[in-house]
Amino acid sequence: MKFSSKLCILNVGGRRFSVPAELMKRLPLSRLSRLQRCGSERELLELCDDYDRDRNEFFFDRHSEAFNFIMLYIQHGRLRFVPQMCELSFYNEMLYWGLESSDLQPCCQRRLDDRLSDGFVHFFPETEQRGLEEVAQSCWMETLRRTFEEPTSSLLARLLASVSVLFVVVSIGMLCASTLPDWRGTETMEKHRIIEAVCIAWFSMECLIRFLVSQDKCEFVCRPLNIIDLLAIMPYYISVTTTMLTGENSQLQRAGVLLRVLRMMRIFWVIKLARHFLGLQTLGLTLRRCYREMVMLLVFICVAMAIFSAMAQLLEHGLDLEGGNQDYASIPAACWWVIISMTTVGYGDMYPVTVAGRVLGGLCVVSGIVLLALPITFIYHSFVQCYYELKVRSTRCNHRLSAEFTQ
Repeated sequence: MKFSSKLCILNVGGRRFSVPAELMKRLPLSRLSRLQRCGSERELLELCDDYDRDRNEFFFDRHSEAFNFIMLYIQHGRLRFVPQMCELSFYNEMLYWGLESSDLQPCCQRRLDDRLSDGFVHFFPETEQRGLEEVAQSCWMETLRRTFEEPTSSLLARLLASVSVLFVVVSIGMLCASTLPDWRGTETMEKHRIIEAVCIAWFSMECLIRFLVSQDKCEFVCRPLNIIDLLAIMPYYISVTTTMLTGENSQLQRAGVLLRVLRMMRIFWVIKLARHFLGLQTLGLTLRRCYREMVMLLVFICVAMAIFSAMAQLLEHGLDLEGGNQDYASIPAACWWVIISMTTVGYGDMYPVTVAGRVLGGLCVVSGIVLLALPITFIYHSFVQCYYELKVRSTRCNHRLSAEFTQ
């Protein structure tokens, strides 16, 4: 089927949009691109609701305002939600025309993620034709996934989260207590092993269930918190396996520096608390969004360290190699003084003694205050925004939980 070279009229919800026929081939909308490849009107009517050959007009019974925003995205490269329109409805329009959530602006993507996390939503009518058993199983898997992944999604999720936090606190407490001299007795260590085994068993079961019910297994393994979980679990199994293979009092066990390091890695469990506490979640989200500002802050510090350490080494030691300040004998040694001065920590383990060196030290401290303060504003605003977003999400989940409990 051939289309004329004149303008194509897209009639979307009663609103007309004039689009050149050649431009339709280049649009990032798969539905319109497929219209150009149709060989018959029957194929064409599978992609649109009606077609007027004389006027070369395509009719679509869709939301006109949503399509207007999509056309603005094509022209200007930024796709945002239509004001006063449900995010899920607009996302449904995007899927119809062939766009994905990745085409949205980051702020709108977060809003969409929040809405998608509120429930198990089907966007395609084909999913409604699946068997009842498959739908029920999918809903059950989604409920189980949310129970383990979202601590505020239900009363059971809160209960499991509380138990998980309890095991984390017990595990960290036992790890700290095991380094005390009074806890190194045979009987005490045996009780410690039992408690440790119970905690690891709970963590392993929790991690395995969350892996089994996850929708994307590869994405699950790549999540930072899940990687931390694996790093905290695996040392225990490596230690137990090594003990079983080499014996309790083997030379490897006695000199097992690596095993002690692996056991100490269980302190990573404290990061697991980020799943259950809003403050730690806000910190992690802020660091992820402000990585550019963090890199800029690191560059500022490195440049200042290079300048002030070289000048401090020259003024304190380089001008008098025999009787100069030996603490500044090298630039790397002076870098330590620069970093503790810029951060105003000032341990006092090394300090300038010459007048020029003290003037330089004052400039170093003042420069540190100014340089470190420059990116803080951006990081602060991002932290406030992240906290507000997570707070709104938590409040919404709490309201839904209260409503379900009342019913």
